Amino acid sequence: RQLQRYGHQPIALIGGGTALIGDPSGKQTERALQPKETIEANAQGIKEQMKHFLRFEGENPALMLNNADWLCELNLIDFMRDVGKHFSLGAMLAKDSVKSRLDREQGISVTEFLYALLQSYDFMYLSEHHQCNMQMGGSDQWGNITAGIEYIRRTSGKTVHGVTFPLLTKADGEKFGKTESGAIWLDPNLTSPYEMYQFWLNTDDRDVIKFLKFFTFLPLERIAELEQEVQDRPEQRNAQKALAWEFTALVHGEKAVKAARAASELLFGTTPDDLNDDALTYVEKIIPSSRIGRDQIAAGIAMPDMLVQTQLSASKGEARRLLNQGGVYVNNQRRNPDEDITPADLLLNTAVLLRAGKKKYHLLIAE
Repeated sequence: RQLQRYGHQPIALIGGGTALIGDPSGKQTERALQPKETIEANAQGIKEQMKHFLRFEGENPALMLNNADWLCELNLIDFMRDVGKHFSLGAMLAKDSVKSRLDREQGISVTEFLYALLQSYDFMYLSEHHQCNMQMGGSDQWGNITAGIEYIRRTSGKTVHGVTFPLLTKADGEKFGKTESGAIWLDPNLTSPYEMYQFWLNTDDRDVIKFLKFFTFLPLERIAELEQEVQDRPEQRNAQKALAWEFTALVHGEKAVKAARAASELLFGTTPDDLNDDALTYVEKIIPSSRIGRDQIAAGIAMPDMLVQTQLSASKGEARRLLNQGGVYVNNQRRNPDEDITPADLLLNTAVLLRAGKKKYHLLIAE
């Protein structure tokens, strides 16, 4: 994206062909081969996601290509004769991704061993047909990228380039993007905008400035201001809020990030001014909820009855004690024991957020 902003034409390469083989780089065991149908579905999903990051129209529009379009048409004999002869067995055996696997019981299959040839062929194909002169990837792709550079030099005499980036880790040494519940996905069906917003909001103070530089397009001057705020007022988490807003908006759009922020604020003790129906939908998926007739709310519901009905309290006696102690909240406002739930309590004329103590929530939805 940064390169495109400065006038270059990015090529987003979907590995519909190479995914049929599997890259051994960074892997201790052979990848499970995926059915063609799964790979095609994944490729289509990646295409949709890339549209959030790259511009595919206007000046220097990005290209979206799938290497299945040329790799799956290759003839094996022609490939081995025209491509294979340019690769030294010694150089391939010296690659870290190969050496680490040769020493293991499972070893490495010929299929994976020859993967570098396919990626090199991709680079050559893009160089010839789309004037591509630089390949970018993670540091685990260094061997594959340099193999392609050498292959192009040998076959055409061209000088092309490679850029790799370190794989991200957090301050605690854990690989970035992993949580106890699994990976963070760009697909909203796998990681909702709310979950993504929370992921960034929970960033460690030691990581947040680095992530702002990696994952947002905020000016460095603004990031420097946020860095100072981390030092002076870490409890306000303004840097984390900026990170969560910027990246979630980039991936899911402003409407989704507004709803995610509103849901987050609602569940952490404030009722935001920009609360909307999407935010309540997020909340409904996160905390226990139940539905109740509008006529019941119109008649008024005593708080002890409501707390028992929603299982926020085991009995009316316990509910009254909790109310008298000031431990019950309706829409994040402390509720007096003698106040009923009425239509005036409905957020957006839709729902009531109940809380007992600090952590027990229930969303009551009127219908």
